[in-house]
Amino acid sequence: MDYCFDIDGTICSNTNGEYQKAIPRQFMIDKVNQLYDSGHGISFFTARGSTSGIDWNEFTEAQLKGWGVKFHKLILGKPHADIYIDDKSIHPVDWIENREMPQEVILDRKNND
Repeated sequence: MDYCFDIDGTICSNTNGEYQKAIPRQFMIDKVNQLYDSGHGISFFTARGSTSGIDWNEFTEAQLKGWGVKFHKLILGKPHADIYIDDKSIHPVDWIENREMPQEVILDRKNND
């Protein structure tokens, strides 16, 4: 199965464009890495730079690797929007609370809080 994740506000804190200040959410990274280790495809699709025109590709790739995130693909260029409507979307809170996850990646939440 292929998974596509946002970055800011999903696997790290939302810093309103100050990406150097982002704080990783280790419990989310652990679940992403578990999916990767189970053989799933992991992509990140981010709007970083979509309003500023700054190329955040190298920084973002280094940041993800520095946080220990396992992934296959990083895609910048997601258009900026206040709300995304998508038939395949899952809110990070729903995902982390195991509402829409394959059984093999469900972790004991107590160990990740």
